[in-house]
Amino acid sequence: MSEPLLLALDQGTTSTRAILFDARGVAVAEAGRPLAQSYPHDGWVEHDAAAIHAASIEVMREAVERSGRRPEEIAALGITNQRETTVVWDRATGVPIHPAIVWQDRRTSEVCEGLRRAGHETEVTERTGLLLDPYFSATKIAWILDHVEGARARAEAGDLLAGTIDCWLAWKLTGGRVHATDATNASRTLLMELETQAWSDDLCRILSVPRRLLPEIRDNAGDYGEMDAAVLGRAIPIRGMVGDQQSAMMGQGTSRPGGLKATYGTGCFMLLNTGERRPRSTSRLLSTVAARVDGRATYALEGSIFMAGASIQWLGEELGIAGGPKAAEALAQKARRDHGVVAVPAFTGLGAPHWDAEARGAILGLTRDSGLPEIAAAMFDACALQSRDLIEAMRHDSPEVFAADPHFRIDGGMARSPWFAQRLADLTGIAVDRADYAEATALGAAMFAGLGAGVFASMAQAQEARPDAETVSPVLGAAERDLAYAHWSQAVRQVRLHT
Repeated sequence: MSEPLLLALDQGTTSTRAILFDARGVAVAEAGRPLAQSYPHDGWVEHDAAAIHAASIEVMREAVERSGRRPEEIAALGITNQRETTVVWDRATGVPIHPAIVWQDRRTSEVCEGLRRAGHETEVTERTGLLLDPYFSATKIAWILDHVEGARARAEAGDLLAGTIDCWLAWKLTGGRVHATDATNASRTLLMELETQAWSDDLCRILSVPRRLLPEIRDNAGDYGEMDAAVLGRAIPIRGMVGDQQSAMMGQGTSRPGGLKATYGTGCFMLLNTGERRPRSTSRLLSTVAARVDGRATYALEGSIFMAGASIQWLGEELGIAGGPKAAEALAQKARRDHGVVAVPAFTGLGAPHWDAEARGAILGLTRDSGLPEIAAAMFDACALQSRDLIEAMRHDSPEVFAADPHFRIDGGMARSPWFAQRLADLTGIAVDRADYAEATALGAAMFAGLGAGVFASMAQAQEARPDAETVSPVLGAAERDLAYAHWSQAVRQVRLHT
């Protein structure tokens, strides 16, 4: 009998992908579809939830077909997703009542500010580990209920359901039999208490979200029902569910205390595993669930950068640098070393540790001989310098966990570049472990599914199924690194001064 296969569905901000892995973590086949975003107003970002579901079915079918393997060989499906992106749908018809509001969306900034002025942020942060920011799901749900005619009354009557993309996909793929989310996604809503791992009636009241909309909270490795046989010709068990950043922690093997990883996709998300001790940040980082298995939660400190790969994409879409990220990188390498240009890609505000929803992007330090190479280099450096912001905050908040000689593991599209990995190490002053494989997020979902299906006996065994990494050490001198960081910090202050 052939070894079992594990199917991962990775639904991200800009694409939907399915990857079939063997039990050693080797990709057997994969398929993907780009995901269009819409921007109805300044600061608004939306997705078509029905299109996400359709694309998910397409890529799973295509990956299995490409593999040449039979659906009977698939032990389980694991789902990982863009977190915080929110869908509200009709319980009876399964039709969304509004486009999905994406995690990047800032339309509820004034609502969050009003809640802060009313004195709620201290309580919300203590209960959830999060800040009152449009980034999280609860104010998105409330906005939909308040702006779609009759929606709030229908929600109160139990006719609507709400959830993040993982929950939406589980509900659709099981034919409406499962309305559940996992602890990592639930911990990003502003509605789950970190200590009890349960929805809070008090927070639902404060944030105007009817409790009956919400799904059941389950472990990352567990029973999420069976996918309809019509999808792949067999009712595949869904045994893993996890938010994309926590999934990457699993895929990167950083699910132990002190493990530090950063995923460079549309945004950048850095997580420091703090074990079973819930961290409390004084640097405006987030406390979040890293994983929950067999009812036991581990935690992480997290810093979120809203624009990483998306800022490189902007170079092509808005400045006309043709040829994609590789062309932008090649151009950046032509920049003068002492060009002095600093880019702050605050296109949708600034994330951690600043949390300034009203900040907007800027390019500073331009001179007559500045050109596209210098601007491109500044955009790449901005990803690294924002990462240093997060590293300094984590070192301050959790010195007992932060290693004396730290490494951090990177994944995501930008991690494919050895040049960017070197620049990241140089500007943060920390060694970077880069696997020549960018799909740690999908691999983590497959690992959780394998754990839930009994393919792996433990978390430790599951994490053996991951690729080796090369270490990239800093070569830039400390003085030059610190000068670059000082210029970055000054530029951020100038951007925030004008909001």
